[in-house]
Amino acid sequence: MDMGSMTMGSATTTASAAMSSMTGMSDMDMGGGSCKISMLWNWDTIDACFISTSWQIKSRGMFAGSCIGVVLLVMLLEALRRMSKEYDRYILRRFKRQVALDAAYSRNTTTTTTSDPEDDPTNNNNKTARQNAKAVCTPPLRFRPSIVQQSIRALLHMVTFAVAYFVMLLAMYYNGYFIICIFIGAYLGGFVFSWESIAVAVEPNSMATAATEEVTVCCG
Repeated sequence: MDMGSMTMGSATTTASAAMSSMTGMSDMDMGGGSCKISMLWNWDTIDACFISTSWQIKSRGMFAGSCIGVVLLVMLLEALRRMSKEYDRYILRRFKRQVALDAAYSRNTTTTTTSDPEDDPTNNNNKTARQNAKAVCTPPLRFRPSIVQQSIRALLHMVTFAVAYFVMLLAMYYNGYFIICIFIGAYLGGFVFSWESIAVAVEPNSMATAATEEVTVCCG
């Protein structure tokens, strides 16, 4: 009985020491002054942590700076989306310019090598008919970006995706202040970076707006 009592007492002491050690580690990680992390809606400010323990709010000024950073991060996301759209427009303009130059060169070459007299109405009519037939039979142009252009487009897409994923991670902390800042950043970013001119055609019901354009508008 004495040996059993000693064994049981030793086991109890060991278990108590282990529990004390675990409790000490828990207090060090989650105790007072440590990170506050909640998966429910909260309004935590001081001691709230985001993404990692190194981003721990220590003061109200730090929290205000973090809120401003969240607003700017969401605005950066909108800026990247606008950059992707503008880059697509840029490479499409270059393609159209090159097509126009090639067409002008082809017309000049054809004009210099043609021996039809200008005052012959038959030849002029035939030339006009050939041009009309060519315009009708010519298939629509298809634009495919080069490797360098597609690499830049993919890089912009990757950075946009990374920033959007980071914003999603911040929203998953369910901090009311941060979520409000995300909404504010989306509003300001949309206001600044989606503000552009609207092309209005002469025909009715043919107005193209920025809201209907896709980032990959030039590359089907």
